[in-house]
Amino acid sequence: MTIRSLVPLPVRRHFRDLSASYSTLRLIAGMWEDQGFTPSGEPNNESGERRGFWREFEDNVDWTDPGHVNRVVRVYETLVDAITPEELASTRKFMDRQGFDVDAEGRIRPKSNTALAMVAAMPRSLNTLRDPAMILDSFERINRALPTDPAQAIGSAKELVEATAKTVLEELGVPFEDKTAKLPQLIDRAQRELGLHPQTAAPGPDGSQAVKRILGGLSGIALGLGELRNEGWGTGHAARRTGLRPRHGYLAVGAAHTWCQVVLDTLADPSAPWRTQVADATAG
Repeated sequence: MTIRSLVPLPVRRHFRDLSASYSTLRLIAGMWEDQGFTPSGEPNNESGERRGFWREFEDNVDWTDPGHVNRVVRVYETLVDAITPEELASTRKFMDRQGFDVDAEGRIRPKSNTALAMVAAMPRSLNTLRDPAMILDSFERINRALPTDPAQAIGSAKELVEATAKTVLEELGVPFEDKTAKLPQLIDRAQRELGLHPQTAAPGPDGSQAVKRILGGLSGIALGLGELRNEGWGTGHAARRTGLRPRHGYLAVGAAHTWCQVVLDTLADPSAPWRTQVADATAG
């Protein structure tokens, strides 16, 4: 699955145009390079040296990659900080039409109905996965559901946890029955494999009583999502919508995000205790 571009073309063109009034090529380079981007060196048809140079950095952006897009937004914010008050007022109006807020400090935030709103909720460690397709699909569904369809948001939040658990097990090479595995089994197995289960937590902070208590609550959060959906409050089981409010959808999505964030960050952490445990088992 390939998700759509997370930054609309008009927004890209707007900031490319703004770059033409930015003082020097050196400063443009600094903005992009500070965020880890390099120019492509490829010729383009942009008019003006500054616009063309800006475009070379854009050439090396994956506009479907949440990590790349978050860094591009930081570039935009740096440029916003340097433009005139008149340009800032114009940019605010333009970005509002495109579904973004530019606050008094120049920070850019997506409104809830934009594609980039999905980026804000995505763990950055998602970028380390070989195949994040199932997780991205769940985020797409959540993005479409909030805030107007809490039943769909609840159902998609449950699917996000399930997709994350399956993806983690696949990344670790742990076999499971894709068609028949139940959510509680997937959650338990994923957390155990990553040392995130209260019974498998490693020495150090991961094995402290406080962290074990939190990990137990983490399991409960994920399991609660499945139960909420199975009780009929989420799509997939003849959803009951009477009484559901946007806050219920946000509750479910927030819970799912918390679980996924911890699991994916632990999977990506090069010094996480689970890696030592795997190495020890292999050596033995």
